[in-house]
Amino acid sequence: MKFKKLTLYTQTLEANLAFYQQNLGLEITQQNKNCFSVQVGWTELEFHQSDLAHHYHYCFLIPSSLLFKAMQWMENRVPVLRIEEGRKTQFFDAWNAESFYFYDGSGNLAECIVHYDLKSSLSYFDARKILGVCEIGLPTTSIKDIHQQLSTEIQSKFWKGDLVRFGTHGTIEAKFLIPNYTLKKTWFPTSMPVNPKNFIAIIYHQEKEYQLHFYNEKIKTQRIS
Repeated sequence: MKFKKLTLYTQTLEANLAFYQQNLGLEITQQNKNCFSVQVGWTELEFHQSDLAHHYHYCFLIPSSLLFKAMQWMENRVPVLRIEEGRKTQFFDAWNAESFYFYDGSGNLAECIVHYDLKSSLSYFDARKILGVCEIGLPTTSIKDIHQQLSTEIQSKFWKGDLVRFGTHGTIEAKFLIPNYTLKKTWFPTSMPVNPKNFIAIIYHQEKEYQLHFYNEKIKTQRIS
């Protein structure tokens, strides 16, 4: 599974445009006064101006050999968040993955993650080495219901976690982070509240494309090819 396109919303469009264009040095593929798009690996990441505040947690997948080079590169452009005891990376044993965190220009919690099961021998990092967006938060009050709907409508699978507090759905290359926001209150490793916010994703899975619209805590899916 892959996120071919991800559409998010922000009150501070210009600040995030500057972040992606100037801080990260990525090419803006589309721009007008109400939105812009940037190509991040296999994902077209699009931000739309909104009158309402939206804060998301999303994640970039990077080659497994480049975690510390990517972190060093990012630290020259934006503060990398400190976690416990001053360290800046977190290893997830159940995922065989490791990541670091930072905020984008709109205050969204962004993450770069490596999955060590995806082997890599690359030794140089810049933003063009980002493989794509591999995670987006989808908070809910019923992980089980979301899991069943996604399984039925786009034939994807539950990945890791549980059906009570925090689950994930999809694959290493693209997954929904599904916290029950009545139980899991903040996004690790910050105090940023876990709140459901609207987004649109175009998903490529098993040689089919689907549009998923998350709106008012409900999912609507449509096969588009």
